[in-house]
Amino acid sequence: MKIHLPNSAFLGNVDPFLASFNPNGKDTLEISFNKKWIFVHPLALSMVAALALTVDSSNIVCEQVEARSGHYLERMGLFDFLKVKSGISISEHEPAGRFIPLTQIKNSNKLSDFLKDMIPLLHLEPKHAESIQYIVSELVRNVLEHSASPNGAVLAAQYFKKSNTIRIGIADTGLGIKETINVSYPADNYLEAIRLALMPGITGTTTRIGGTDDNAGAGLFFIKSIANVNRDFFMIYSGDSMYKLLRKTGRNKRHVLYADPNKDQHSKRNDLPFWQGTAVGIDISLDATSEFTALLDYIRDTYSKAVRERKQAKYKKAKFI
Repeated sequence: MKIHLPNSAFLGNVDPFLASFNPNGKDTLEISFNKKWIFVHPLALSMVAALALTVDSSNIVCEQVEARSGHYLERMGLFDFLKVKSGISISEHEPAGRFIPLTQIKNSNKLSDFLKDMIPLLHLEPKHAESIQYIVSELVRNVLEHSASPNGAVLAAQYFKKSNTIRIGIADTGLGIKETINVSYPADNYLEAIRLALMPGITGTTTRIGGTDDNAGAGLFFIKSIANVNRDFFMIYSGDSMYKLLRKTGRNKRHVLYADPNKDQHSKRNDLPFWQGTAVGIDISLDATSEFTALLDYIRDTYSKAVRERKQAKYKKAKFI
């Protein structure tokens, strides 16, 4: 496999980065870098790190970083995943409130630690920070429970003060969306599977409308909705396909949240190099608009209801002596 980190790969211009990925040769991984400058979305770093976990470290070939911005890759922990010495010396500062370096999550305890680290990064009042924590936890929980990835999920996040935005990337190398959705819903291709996965109430664990108490099938819908009301980017990539919610213009336009993601302003492709697993990236503007606040309140209510239902289901279970 070969993957190249360009000078820029954010969600708005991520297509060339994805298209340059070469998935051939699963036993080896070659990583190359732009010579002058590297500044990329946490999604790009999460994808490279996730690939590295699938290959024996002796079969990873990492090009020497020449760009002055290579310290960013070092601080985000990329070379720890690659198990190579970057030769870059940095002075580490407290990351709280600025970024969360690449983190591998394989169990609920590690997920809990990551969610705690997210709180200062969000710069929101606690009840609204909880809503975004809930969404991220649902996305990771899906990986842990349904992707069958032995390496779990790889996450990273970064806060940008100037735009008051948090950018989050999550990647896994599991079964992929089509395989998990096909357990309960027919999807002929990855693009259709992604469409189904973004619709509320649809989950690969059951055909029951609205999902179950343990899996409401709303994590991806909620996170796409947050990007939608804030006119931010959201992207999901699995198999040969990608769906990207485009940034809207015009703050005075009324927002409509569609159940069918194809009704949103978006771009999509089904001609990309095959990604074995799923990668999700989102930009979240943290400006407290009325729509953003209302949506977070709704998500928080949904989260509270789900917790109550799970507790009730637990206590309703028959006990045998």
